[in-house]
Amino acid sequence: MNKIQIAGKEFEILLENDQISKRTRLIAIQIDVDYESRCPVFIGVLDGSFIFMADLLKEIHVSCEIGFIKVSSYSGTESTGKVKKIFGLPEYLHNRDVIVVEDIVDTGLTLNYILTEIHKQKPSSVTVCTLLLKPGALKTRIEEPEYVGFEIGNEFVVGYGLDYDGLGRNLKDIYRSKTVAVP
Repeated sequence: MNKIQIAGKEFEILLENDQISKRTRLIAIQIDVDYESRCPVFIGVLDGSFIFMADLLKEIHVSCEIGFIKVSSYSGTESTGKVKKIFGLPEYLHNRDVIVVEDIVDTGLTLNYILTEIHKQKPSSVTVCTLLLKPGALKTRIEEPEYVGFEIGNEFVVGYGLDYDGLGRNLKDIYRSKTVAVP
């Protein structure tokens, strides 16, 4: 299926599940090497990261713990520029190694907010693992994520956890919009 339609918008294939799976395995291998004999806490950013995080953790072999934070800054296909926290971080991050797992880093506003909240607990280390990075969309200065699946252009994407107004998260591949231009 190279093209799909969601809520009246057309999307075309950008990344096939096989590509995503291969890249996820490579990221997991690197995390296993980097965190050998440590027990990191993976913090998944809901809702979008749930599929990527599940697939990533299936490939991780080091001991680890898992937590979640739910934040939102999107309305339709555009970032609102305002982050609203829905529910918060685990409260046991002091002196821990934290790996934030994102589906996509685009404006950087959400990630910046999350990192600020995590640093308040004084963890031992904090790194970011994101499936997708949109360098051309960054609106705030952030430290480049340590683990990046794919860099993409400034286009709206859906599938593999990413949504368009709540729809499309269940698609196994990632599609880019053909009808919605991202400013």
